[in-house]
Parts: sequence; C-alpha cells; structure tokens
Amino acid sequence: MELGTLTKLYYSIGEVSELFGVAPSVIRYWESEFPHLKPGKNNKGERKFTQKDIIILQQIYHLVKEKGFTIEGARREMDHEKQETREKTELLGRLKALKLKLEGLRDSL
Repeated sequence: MELGTLTKLYYSIGEVSELFGVAPSVIRYWESEFPHLKPGKNNKGERKFTQKDIIILQQIYHLVKEKGFTIEGARREMDHEKQETREKTELLGRLKALKLKLEGLRDSL
C-alpha cells in the first residue's frame, strides 16, 4: 500500500504502521504526543485512521524521520503551520469582503 493509493475510509493501526514502515507503538506514541492526531476508535477500542489522520502522520513522519526534528520541535512546527493557515484564511476572508464592497461602490457609480 502506498500513500497515493489510499482508497478506504478507515485504516487499522497495522495498516498505517506498515504504510510508514514503523512499529504500531511508534504510531501510538505519536498519537500521545501530537494533539493534531486524534484517530477514532471503534466499539472494541481499536484505532481507525482516516485519510486526514494519515496526512497528519505524513507531516509528523516527514518532520521527525526525514528532517530530524525532535518531537517537541515537530509539534512547534506543526502549530506554526496551523497558525499561518489560520492567518491566511482570515486575510482571504477580509479581502473577499473588501472586494464585495468595492464591487458595490463600482456598481453604484
């Protein structure tokens, strides 16, 4: 299974650990260290990872395993990225509102 070929709605921790080439305990550890990662659990308590969870795991894997970040450093980096996304979204909303006002002024002339 490759990241580009994800087709199911939910993946088990075994499938996810195989996907990233790490032990299931590593996935559980990352879950405890990164508040961004919150897989659902079924009635038996088994973790069920969505594609969104796998994208977050991809970010964690990249930062920790490929770039050599510490867990704390990776957490800070992800928080920083989240803040930047939030700021961009707010700015985009303000720009759209300004565009509507300007179009209204143009139409009234």
